Amino acid sequence: MGPTPDAARDNDEDGWEPPDRLRATGDRIETLLEASAGGGGAARARAEELVGCVSDLYGAGLGRVLEILDESGRLDDQVLAALAGDDLVASLLLVHDLHPYDVETRVRQALDTVRPYLGTHGGDVELLGVEEDGVVRLRLLGSCDGCPSSSVTLQLAVEGAVEAAAPEMTRIEVEESQGTSATAGGQAAGPVISIDSLRSRIDAPAAAGPGTWVAVPELESLTPGELAGFELDDLTVCATRLGKDIFCFRDRCPHCAGSLAGGVVERRLGDPVGSGVLRCPTCRSHYDVRRAGAGLDGLEEHLEPLPVLVREGVISIAVPSAVAS
Repeated sequence: MGPTPDAARDNDEDGWEPPDRLRATGDRIETLLEASAGGGGAARARAEELVGCVSDLYGAGLGRVLEILDESGRLDDQVLAALAGDDLVASLLLVHDLHPYDVETRVRQALDTVRPYLGTHGGDVELLGVEEDGVVRLRLLGSCDGCPSSSVTLQLAVEGAVEAAAPEMTRIEVEESQGTSATAGGQAAGPVISIDSLRSRIDAPAAAGPGTWVAVPELESLTPGELAGFELDDLTVCATRLGKDIFCFRDRCPHCAGSLAGGVVERRLGDPVGSGVLRCPTCRSHYDVRRAGAGLDGLEEHLEPLPVLVREGVISIAVPSAVAS
């Protein structure tokens, strides 16, 4: 059965629905399935069977589409990359075990997407290995290693990217400078996302993630050295631009607990081009913008940075789950 005229009008001109709307549809399906469990065991069993049948049907169809493309000689590397690069298509390929790339390749590609953010803080991440038991081992490099905000970086940027690209992985371990390892975010190891089938969404609702990404297209208009404030889900943040790079922090000076509104971002005499120091307007404490808001002049406190990434073509800020909820 094809789309109704009303549904067709709601689509983009090319007939493709926006990713946000598709995600909302998926969330609605999950809500309806969970609600069906209230009708007792029989209703739950029917809902699970329905989901399984629909999933198997569309999975078989998707697999056949790939076979036809391959048989016609059109499933080349460029097409595979385009399919794997689309968030919606890639998620379906993962669910049905049809993704063209192996786990390690997907993890490496996921890390590449967060490297621009890590690079703005003089850091990087190295993939040490992907184990057969579903463990991804990483090492933070540069100023990320030992940075007070590294746990935030891991949970909201690195961990989220790896989970989306390789949901079959069970946990992420980070090798510290002492040679030990810790689970990302400092939490106990456990399943990240199960994708055996869509039935898993009924059996075990997904746990709350470390945070959510909020699109802030206004960041595009920031001029170099400008400090602007934004309200995001009851969280006040301040953002600034140094060259092409955008940095975002919680709007709170850790030294005096005052707002950073009215603060100044400038390059100190003798500092390299592209560097920047944020000065609190109240206590005049100084923080290094590029080094994740580290305190300067002997100040041990540091600003609380928030990851900034381009997601689906829009600059977005990661808001911690404690605020987003």
